[in-house]
Amino acid sequence: MGKRSMPPSREKILQQMCDIARVRFNDVVRLAYLSEEQADQIDTLDLTALREFKRSSSGAVEIKLTDRVEVLEKVMQLMSAGELPQGEQFLQAFVEQGQKGGADG
Repeated sequence: MGKRSMPPSREKILQQMCDIARVRFNDVVRLAYLSEEQADQIDTLDLTALREFKRSSSGAVEIKLTDRVEVLEKVMQLMSAGELPQGEQFLQAFVEQGQKGGADG
């Protein structure tokens, strides 16, 4: 029998939500333009926000990204319920990043 891994902690899940809300989409776009010869570069890309990627035989690419608004709404719900005490710090950092042009899309 294989070993079962422990489920991620609540803190780990909340951190992942915050990371998704702040992630840049540049590497997802790079993925769409990689050739088969460049496939070894995939492991170097930050694809945190990528939900689905399809490339047809004709070369057309379909990309589905995580919805930042949904993630931010969930963060706000958790803050309202008092379950995310560091939420205000996260939102302040998110706003500052956006003002500096740090978030794409």
